[in-house]
Amino acid sequence: MLRLFHAMRHGGRLIWALIGALCLAGGLSAAVLGSTMRERFKRDVMRMAFNGNLELLDDVKQRVGASRDTLDQRLVATSQVAPPGDRPYIVVSINDNRLWYREGGRTIFTARVATGSGKELVNDAPGSALHWKFETPRGRLVVQSKETDPVWVPPDWHYIEMAKKKQLGITKLPRGQKISIGGGAVITVDGTDVVTRFPDGREVPFETKEGNEIIANGHIVIPPFGTNQRKYLGTLGVERLYLGDGYGLHGTDEPESIGQSASHGCVRLRNEDIETLYRIVPIGTVVYIY
Repeated sequence: MLRLFHAMRHGGRLIWALIGALCLAGGLSAAVLGSTMRERFKRDVMRMAFNGNLELLDDVKQRVGASRDTLDQRLVATSQVAPPGDRPYIVVSINDNRLWYREGGRTIFTARVATGSGKELVNDAPGSALHWKFETPRGRLVVQSKETDPVWVPPDWHYIEMAKKKQLGITKLPRGQKISIGGGAVITVDGTDVVTRFPDGREVPFETKEGNEIIANGHIVIPPFGTNQRKYLGTLGVERLYLGDGYGLHGTDEPESIGQSASHGCVRLRNEDIETLYRIVPIGTVVYIY
């Protein structure tokens, strides 16, 4: 004891430093172990869903006191009723970029898909703090509706992204306002169309599509919602199974992107594959994305 006292007295700083380092290492190890266990739990839950063990999944949810069906707490599930074991469901693997439509242990249909790119977009406009990350949401969602020839209404981030690509500025066009483009002509909104209005009163509506936006005075013009120029046909392919919150399973006009992490968050399929899913998947079908 006397030796220990002298050691503490003469080398106290070193000893306390060693003790502190051991405590810190122990804390970090516990944190890593806890994180690893959580990831394993989420992985095992997704395996339960994939393998058709839906009754076991319900039991696990009840035992852990889950308040919603989403397997990742960052998401909001669109339904809180688990499907019966005999009902088909869809599984999407983000890592594999593949989709399965399953019934129990049987695969009814499978296809390659494109999922979120994971890229980030920041609006550089002064005073703006807008930021987007293009990820496919993980969790449990439900097919809420089905659409043929779906129309895509581009969010503001689409125009910001296009402006960055083309090194242009951004201009919003509210209803009731106009943008002068020289020679007495202006760009304005007339009813459901964004038009060029000439001094003689003629009006020519713009024809827009993805990659062919309205450009004026070195800026991409963001049309107001509800106008035909903010409705793109063909971008989402021939059909869509809508999952809520802007996400869906849909076709594409970029078939070369299938099998890659290339979308803005939705799950893309080849048009022939979404046609098959549209035909065989009913509204209310559960979709597990992991």
